[in-house]
Order: sequence, then structure tokens, then C-alpha cells
Amino acid sequence: MPPNSRFRRALRPLTALLLAAAALTPVTAAQAEPTRSAAAPSSGWNDYDCRPSAAHPRPIVLVHGTFGNSVDNWLGLAPYLVKRGYCVFSLDYGQLPNVPLFHGLGPVEKSAEQLDAYVDKVLAATGADEADLVGHSQGGMMPRHYLKFLGGADEVNALVGIAPSNHGTTLHGLTKLLDVFPGAREFVDENTPALADQIAGSPFLTKLNEGGDTVPGVTYTVIATKYDQVVTPYASQFLDGPGVTNVLIQDKCAADLSEHVAIGLTDRLAFHEVANALDPAHAKPTTCLSAVS
Repeated sequence: MPPNSRFRRALRPLTALLLAAAALTPVTAAQAEPTRSAAAPSSGWNDYDCRPSAAHPRPIVLVHGTFGNSVDNWLGLAPYLVKRGYCVFSLDYGQLPNVPLFHGLGPVEKSAEQLDAYVDKVLAATGADEADLVGHSQGGMMPRHYLKFLGGADEVNALVGIAPSNHGTTLHGLTKLLDVFPGAREFVDENTPALADQIAGSPFLTKLNEGGDTVPGVTYTVIATKYDQVVTPYASQFLDGPGVTNVLIQDKCAADLSEHVAIGLTDRLAFHEVANALDPAHAKPTTCLSAVS
């Protein structure tokens, strides 16, 4: 077999990994407008003049997923929460040089440091003592490093993870192929550190989950779908420990067919569960009819 053919075959599993990760963020109008700033206020969120109300005293910080950004990942959920009276903010993190719009690719530990600084900025602007965090995919897992190792538990009341990569992913077994083809794992480690960190059994995840999934003083909610094709097996998303609520969205509505992308971007049943987690005193049962509420 010619050398070039062998090289192409060696790259196939790596290509599959990257394509699966890229599925976290579909192309949207925001990506088609390169002059648009991902940090700009959008439909009422990222408004630093917003002051939390007595009904909703904590600002919400939205944490995008791998290959996402602070706008595209939240075109559905951010306006949903703003309409309900929350001060809502979203950050970009995990940027790589010369890679615009597609973020969440840098080392997860460094991304957690960016989240730490951003929460400080939001608290200073709003005058609140604590924030609530809502994250999709990596964005639901990465804040746990901030909570556990960077003092975030003193600044955060609740973490809501939508399809979070809490215990990593096997990508239906594809990650095992990285060790079959010489250089594949090293390529992922060097070029997309966040993908390497999210592989089940990675050194980062081993450290993160040692000693328990949670820290005192923070409530945790995980919202998962059994049709998730990116963070697999889907049950690996769930957490164990005090103050944890694990939700399988199909237990609320068996007809919900959302997969990894849709549950974070468009699924109003998931949004309803987010709202319940943020304001448990006024939670309302989530049913199939919540899609139009």
C-alpha cells in the first residue's frame, strides 16, 4: 500500500473524532458574519447595566460547549431566560490562535481560569454575591474545575449542565482507536487539548473526579438525553453526591428526540428544566406541553 494511503487511513479515526466534536455547534447566521463580535449584547443578554431582581437575585453565566461561542450556543436559551427576568451573561473561552468563532478548544484547566475571571467581572458589574452557571457539553463540565480547585464554590450557587461531559466520552468506542494509529493521540493532545481532556479516563478527568463529583455549598443539575451521540454513554453525564439532581429528558417526555446539539440549542423542555433548577421554589412539572410554555 502506498505511504499516502496508509497515512489517510491512519487519520480516519481522528477525523471522526473532530467531526463528532464539531457537531456541538451547527453553522448559524452568527458564524456567517465574521465582523460580528461574539461578546456583543444579543437580544437582551450581556447587558452589564442589568441588575438582578428580588425574584431572581443571581446573574446567570452561560458557558458554551466545545467548538461553540458566547452567542451561537445561546440563541435559544439566553432569550428564554431574559424573558423570565434574569440577568444573563455569556463568555468566550478556550480560544486557539487564528481560530475565530470556534472556541472551547484550549486546555480545560485554562478555560476554567477564564471562567473564574469572567464570573468575578459579572459579580462586580451586577453587585451580586453569587452567580448561577448553565453550561452545555464541555460548558457543563469545565465549571466543576473552577468550583473544585479555583474557589468557585464561594461565588456560585448552582451549576446546571446540559449534556455535560462530566466523566468524559468514548464517542461510541471511537476514542480507543487513537492508540491504534501512531501519532493520532499526540495530534489531538497538541492541536485540540480540550478534546483530549474530555476523553473518558483522561488525566484531567481523573483528577477532576477524584474524591467525589461535587463540592459543598453548590447545587448541581444534569439534564441529559438518551439520544446523545457525542457524550457517550449518556449516563456518564450524571453526577453523584449531595445536592445533585439528574434528569433524563425522556423521563419528562418520551417523545423528545433531542440529541446532543438540540438539547442545548433548541429544546424548550430542557430550557424548562433549566428554569426549574435556577428557581426550585417555583418549579413547575416538565411535560411534553412545556415545549410551548
